[in-house]
Amino acid sequence: MKSKLFYILLSVSMLASLLNGCGSSSTSTSIDKNAITETKENSETSIETKETTLTLWSIATESDSFNHAYVQAIEDFQTANPGVTIKMETYENQSYKTKIKSAVAANELPDIFYTWGGGFSKSFIESGKVLPLDDYFTEEYKKQLPQAALTYATYDGKLYGTTFTTPISVLFYNKKLFQENQIEVPETFDNLIDVCATFRGKGITPIGISAKDTWVLAMTHDALTLKYTGPDKLVNALTKNGQSYDDPDFLNSATAFSQLVEMGAFSEGAAGLSNDEATAMFYGEKVAMFISGSFLAGSIQENADHPENFDAVPVPICSDNAKITDFMGGAVDTLMVNAQSQNKDLAAKAAFELARSISKYAYLDGTGVAAWEKDYDDSNVSDLSKKIADYAANATSFTIWFDTLMDADDAGEYLSLLQQLYSADISPNDFTKAMANQLGN
Repeated sequence: MKSKLFYILLSVSMLASLLNGCGSSSTSTSIDKNAITETKENSETSIETKETTLTLWSIATESDSFNHAYVQAIEDFQTANPGVTIKMETYENQSYKTKIKSAVAANELPDIFYTWGGGFSKSFIESGKVLPLDDYFTEEYKKQLPQAALTYATYDGKLYGTTFTTPISVLFYNKKLFQENQIEVPETFDNLIDVCATFRGKGITPIGISAKDTWVLAMTHDALTLKYTGPDKLVNALTKNGQSYDDPDFLNSATAFSQLVEMGAFSEGAAGLSNDEATAMFYGEKVAMFISGSFLAGSIQENADHPENFDAVPVPICSDNAKITDFMGGAVDTLMVNAQSQNKDLAAKAAFELARSISKYAYLDGTGVAAWEKDYDDSNVSDLSKKIADYAANATSFTIWFDTLMDADDAGEYLSLLQQLYSADISPNDFTKAMANQLGN
């Protein structure tokens, strides 16, 4: 019996050794309870901090005044969300409009993308390529971002994007040049013509502009047109709502724009100047005026040797149809989310968080008028930026720029026609008729 028991115990011992050998891939053969707990915790931490990369497209290039706001917003989001990386790819404004349309058509959108609300993005929404964001617009965000600011990101009652600033077009001018030449700031179009003639007579370029970057050309034309037609007529014509573009007020606007071109009011060689080149002449105090968006205020602080020499006023009144407090602009700059993103929930959260931060940093930089609640110290914001923010706060109307209010195809034709008007390839009358034909009104 002893001998039999000995062989049984020997067999059990050998089997135990064999089983230990089968588990030899473990780094330790002695695993206690504490070690098991630690391994489980490490595993859970690894899952929570899984590396995720979101791609963001924007027009905030290194030379763009919004670049710092975007970069800082991304850094803040990554810090608050360990393991998440936001890769920003930037494109020049004009070329981006083509790229984003192509990306929608080819199903090649990034996780998050900058776009313009209103008519520009309407076809994106209709194609089903953009994620509805209503479920992600939390009570916290609603307390800080007015629903009215999301008008141009809302389609058929659903929210498809979030905004960050409320840019408006104003007439920037060099106070020093005006004072040295004893010239009054223009309040009407007739005043503007006189001011341009006076500066021309003194060998000073009256108005800076880029005709190469057509959106800059449009900034000036759009602002003048608003002050000729008034907001209601303008919106109804561009949105095909019973108002023809072949109308005396639109013709007066096109004629006024051509008059400025013919008298040499704009930068010489503007057809070959980019926006960066045209604004550099303004910062360098070689140009007296520049009609642009409120974001130019931040660029002035950063790029002008003497930013204290610059100021801004509303674009002059051109007819009784408009008020001095009617502005081109509005909360149209938008972040949208790809409906096919592999990380929809995270991308939607990032879109709102980034928008809130960009709103803050852009305002502090003097680049934009904050659309989100200002719950931070803004005592260092320039007087120029605060003045423009006051204009926006007291505006009687906002009308978003032509190429964002219209459908994308109409906008492309408009910019082409505007270049032809600038180069005198078509007359003001032909311009208005061609616009009416394009819009079907």
